[in-house]
Amino acid sequence: MTETANQTPGHLRWPSTLWLIRHGQSAGNVARDEADALGAHRIALDHRDVDVPLSALGREQACALGHWFASGEEGARPEVVLASPYVRAVQTAELFREAGGCDADLRICIDERLREKEFGVLDGLTVSGIHHFEPEQAQFRKVLGKFYHRPPGGESWVDVIFRLRALLDTVSLHYAGKRVMIVGHQVVVLCMRYIIEHMTEADILAIDREGDVANCAVTQYRHDTSAKGDGQLVLERYNVVAPMIREGTEATREPDQMVAARG
Repeated sequence: MTETANQTPGHLRWPSTLWLIRHGQSAGNVARDEADALGAHRIALDHRDVDVPLSALGREQACALGHWFASGEEGARPEVVLASPYVRAVQTAELFREAGGCDADLRICIDERLREKEFGVLDGLTVSGIHHFEPEQAQFRKVLGKFYHRPPGGESWVDVIFRLRALLDTVSLHYAGKRVMIVGHQVVVLCMRYIIEHMTEADILAIDREGDVANCAVTQYRHDTSAKGDGQLVLERYNVVAPMIREGTEATREPDQMVAARG
């Protein structure tokens, strides 16, 4: 079939490189650890989840990531940066830019489809808090599993996947052939892997059980335009903390959620 002027050639459907970055350590991560240590039912924070900023360590991690890209260690810098509207993700992208990770005048594109998974009535509760205040939801989650469980007012992983599929359509339409970085959250990184690599529920939950996505860790895809690659995005690295190691900055792998529930 002959390509028309309105069709994008198959080898240009995707970005040439796609980086998925989890935001730096947040004040919410620190507060959750403190709540767990105290056996508290609620995480002590004065902010909405969307407004929780980076911790001091999180700011260092974001700068380390920017320095890594600025040094040429990654080989190339992003031409497009998309970020979750949550403060911790926006701050990560801004500090990355200030540290030379991309052009100083590059606009950070905020996309609400990259936001954190919404926890609804479970927001701000620790594991013990969920069992104390929402025992029915704890049981529903046990029966349905974390992939499909949707708390009242919140989202399941599947709901996050729905919006990320739409986001990837936008990326392929507007940023084909470019180097694109996405700054989001742990569940966003995992759900993007689920979509791009055509995984099953069992596949992605097995990866999740292996450990959390580290703050400011690098996950990278390359667009394989060879005949064998069939124009797909190919995973080149996952959850790499080399930028923090290079700079001597502590790497953290705390759950990326206001709710401390694990599965």
